[in-house]
Amino acid sequence: MQKFTFGFIGLGLIGGSIAKALRRVMPYCRIIAYNRSELPRIMAQKDGTADIVTDCVDSVFSECDYIFLCTPVEKNVEYLKMLKEIIDEHTIITDVGSVKGNIHKAVIELDMEANFIGGHPMAGSEKTSYEHANDRLCENAYYAITATSKSPSEKVEEFSEIVRSIGAIPVNISYEEHDNVVAAISHLPHLIAADLVNLVHDNDSEMGYMKLIAAGGFKDITRIASSSPEMWEQICMTNSVNISNMLQKYIDELKKTKEYLDTKNGQGIYDTISNSREYRDSFEDRTNSIISKTYSVYCDIIDESGAIATIATILATNGISIKNIGIIHNREFEEGVLKIDFYDSFSADSTMTLLERHRYNVIKR
Repeated sequence: MQKFTFGFIGLGLIGGSIAKALRRVMPYCRIIAYNRSELPRIMAQKDGTADIVTDCVDSVFSECDYIFLCTPVEKNVEYLKMLKEIIDEHTIITDVGSVKGNIHKAVIELDMEANFIGGHPMAGSEKTSYEHANDRLCENAYYAITATSKSPSEKVEEFSEIVRSIGAIPVNISYEEHDNVVAAISHLPHLIAADLVNLVHDNDSEMGYMKLIAAGGFKDITRIASSSPEMWEQICMTNSVNISNMLQKYIDELKKTKEYLDTKNGQGIYDTISNSREYRDSFEDRTNSIISKTYSVYCDIIDESGAIATIATILATNGISIKNIGIIHNREFEEGVLKIDFYDSFSADSTMTLLERHRYNVIKR
């Protein structure tokens, strides 16, 4: 694999991160990268990720063993058509889209099943550009592999080994099952978060007390509502049937909950929360997932001038980068008055140790 040639169509967060990871674990591989805008191409060549960068999809990609389609889901199909005229019989095309049905159908229509293995690295971030790409994004994340009925078995195993090499965990799954799964665990949650935020917006008073007091649990469960509306429109339109089916099941669950409330059925409410807690607590606490994880520390501080600056100085002198920091005025669901967000778990753990050493009362979430 060290001598493989990899092609990348698109150098955003996911494409850039996979390319960087391949460069790290296979330093002698060749990487050819296309991106519509110039800056990611310049950055990828300058930092040593790409050997060749290009502003068009042409015969240079005929040299590739694997080509990753890393553009928006509807654009991937367009590039698939271009590549059909370029690749040879041994080239495998894969994609990183979060919806698989549309591209698998296109592959069948184009008679390219023997040259295609679908893929979806289930790692998330709120950032989208190459400048935020990192070679560890896929580490410990599940990586869905959706082979076609004609994908060569030896290539499926080889691709699985490539996935393992960058630290991800391959999961072989049909594209139909994949789209049903992500509808429930990723696509529907984004819509629910957006609807919850809109519910507060539409029902708040003129004084805006809901927005003012919103914190804790509400901000946690609606964080993903800040995602790109353009991207999520595309995702929802390409997986609309599965999302709609899951949404109807969710509506049915909400109707049951409403009935419990209307009939003062406390046992029904208790069972709903108890069952969900038991199942939720059985989830693996993975360091990476399809919905990006937050790393936060809550700290009690004295309300006096310079209190926040003191903590910021402690962290800065120890080389810890802060993603966000702010006072929590509503503490209904918070354990501390100062909330500090980090980019990774290591930074949060290090902050816990440092601040406890300085005798602060600290809690990590």
